[in-house]
Amino acid sequence: MLGSRLDVGGQWIGHDHHRLIALADELHAARFPMQTGTLPRVIDGQRRLSPASPPLLMAGLVLLGVGVLSLVGTPRRWNACTVDDWLRKVPGRRARRLLEVIAQVSWTADLDRFSVHAMAYMIRKQGGLQTILATKGGAQDSLLVDGAGTLVERLAIELGACVRTGARVSAIAGDGAGVVLRTTGGDVRARKVIVAVPPPIAARISFDPPLPPELARLHRETYMGSVYKSIAVYDRPFWRSRHGGELVVLDRPGRAVFDTSPPGGPGHLCMLIGGSEARELDRLDANGRRTILLGPLAAHLGPPVLEPVGWHEKAWHRDEHVGGGYVALPMPGTTSGLPPVARTPVGAIHWAGSEAANEHAGYLEGAIEAGERAALEVAGALSAR
Repeated sequence: MLGSRLDVGGQWIGHDHHRLIALADELHAARFPMQTGTLPRVIDGQRRLSPASPPLLMAGLVLLGVGVLSLVGTPRRWNACTVDDWLRKVPGRRARRLLEVIAQVSWTADLDRFSVHAMAYMIRKQGGLQTILATKGGAQDSLLVDGAGTLVERLAIELGACVRTGARVSAIAGDGAGVVLRTTGGDVRARKVIVAVPPPIAARISFDPPLPPELARLHRETYMGSVYKSIAVYDRPFWRSRHGGELVVLDRPGRAVFDTSPPGGPGHLCMLIGGSEARELDRLDANGRRTILLGPLAAHLGPPVLEPVGWHEKAWHRDEHVGGGYVALPMPGTTSGLPPVARTPVGAIHWAGSEAANEHAGYLEGAIEAGERAALEVAGALSAR
């Protein structure tokens, strides 16, 4: 759009995502830093909340406590306490609402299906709240000029005919010689297979022989969060003359807004909505979603925000092959879905995917880490024969 490329899926590179940075450099994909201020503006309708306002101070204190909790660990009983229940105890409507929006966008969870224990654990495994929430110096530090999708495209070109797309795997059957994959594009025989989809999606595959109880429980006790992403495209990033385009919007649906405009290119406003509020948008058409999402921004970014020259959107929870995002989540009271998930090979089957990473689960960096580990497992197993 207007000579630029964009991603409706994962796009950010964290400041410590060394594998992803190395891959981008290897494939000659140019990076650029996020355009960001010190703090995002928090808006509630026509009102902008001051960083020194009671709601933001209260939310900041709670986040500080959560950060400490993620370091020291949580009592076992908190695995049955949901984030929704916990937030109800936070004083102040606006403070609760801000924390709710932050949690929904950060983990895409239905907060009544996400335990405090899981939240604290994920914060620790994802590098801490400062890393999770920050743009500059955090998990949203930079972007690729041609989009993250260009990495996949360039890798596919190198692999050539080895890449087969559009063929959903319905079953994996093992025999003495390896495995047979039943797909919508025909059967594929291989000596080894790496399953790199999230556990709830792997649960849709029939395995013969059946998986061990540990993996069957993992597939049963996890679910994918709900997430909607949109990008509005403008001739230029005009909002930069009005304090920038990084916002947290408390209006329903709650959302985070980012300026992801490429250098020298058109203006991109990216919006993320997570949890049940992402699904509420499903009842509207594209024009209705654009109106409800852009309307409240006019008072803060200027009337031109209502007239994008392009509108791109994706409800990932409606994608049958993905199921949601960004990462599989454990049901309250369970722990098998906490990353890194079970990944011991089962016969000729090896496991990858972002959930299987030691670090940065839910990010592109985690997916690369898990993929490299699984590839080394396969190479080692084959060379030992």
